[in-house]
Amino acid sequence: MAQRIVNIGVSFGPLRRLHDGLGEFSLQLGKRLAARAPELAERHGIRFHFHTRKERFGLFGDTVRYVEMRDVERMVHLSRTRFDLWHRMNQDIAHRPPFGTRCSLVTVHDLNYEHTKRGVSRMVHSFKGRLKLAGTDQVVTDTRFVVGDVRDRAKYRGPIETIHLGARSLVDDPREPVEGIEPGSYLFHISRMAPSKNIGSVLGLAAIWPEQRFVLSGPAGGSVDAVHAEVEKRGLPNVRVLRGVSEPEKAWLFANCAGFLFPSFTEGFGLPPLEAMHFGKPAFLSTLTCLPEIGGDVASYFRDFEPSSMRRVVEEGLAAARQPGRADAIRRQAARFSWDACTDAYLALYLRLTGVAA
Repeated sequence: MAQRIVNIGVSFGPLRRLHDGLGEFSLQLGKRLAARAPELAERHGIRFHFHTRKERFGLFGDTVRYVEMRDVERMVHLSRTRFDLWHRMNQDIAHRPPFGTRCSLVTVHDLNYEHTKRGVSRMVHSFKGRLKLAGTDQVVTDTRFVVGDVRDRAKYRGPIETIHLGARSLVDDPREPVEGIEPGSYLFHISRMAPSKNIGSVLGLAAIWPEQRFVLSGPAGGSVDAVHAEVEKRGLPNVRVLRGVSEPEKAWLFANCAGFLFPSFTEGFGLPPLEAMHFGKPAFLSTLTCLPEIGGDVASYFRDFEPSSMRRVVEEGLAAARQPGRADAIRRQAARFSWDACTDAYLALYLRLTGVAA
């Protein structure tokens, strides 16, 4: 008897950026699914179809099939292939699952607009968010915190499962020193520096702590340029803003910082703190949204963003980080979040939703 073919579509969206949070999730999960594809095809008859822009065809190798993303699919998505499962990799993908798909799945990384938008803007974002979840058979969130948002704010009543993301360890990656930065002397932050990252609180901290060095890194342009301009305007010689650092430079900056600052207002997961924690570095996080779920009891938390209060938290955390065994405890917390474990959990869910025996 011929083996049943199980078609699984994985929609990555346009994948415009590969080095932000969504890009990292797409790359890490996509590569691992592609690596497992031959085994899953042989054992279960599974065929993976990766749905993205044509320019991204081949990104994950030749063990999967590629399906071109088209604008018309925002209205109706017709396909000759009947899909057993269609997985939209993030909640912002507006393209519909193909007509006739048996089961639809979406990963909701965050509903940050519920925490940052106000008035009509939040109402519009909320309406669009609920519309994208309408008819979805299964939701996955990165953290348990986001489950509450999906239930209470998006009013989704279907099944939800939490699958934590992984966080790459850069410990063994190549490192390249950044000229003019003394190892061990600085507190580090890396992000795209959008308003939700609360960089203003870091600049306020730097203003009252002139003897402490701060290094802020992000992609060139936009919010990062605005932060650089603000540093110049306020005359903060102890703050250095780096734009467009390389991966080896990023690894060096994590390895040589005294601690990592992440006072974000909203996060769906929070990869940068975990990247720092892989090096055993103390992380200083806000208590907002999901960050306590990520940092656990080995991170330090800002209860408010008043500069002198933040300084006390950092000074106490830096002192605690010098205690024997503390760095190892921080590394163990980071190691809880593995991309292999994330992939295994998604595959187990795929098998369950398609009715394939594990």
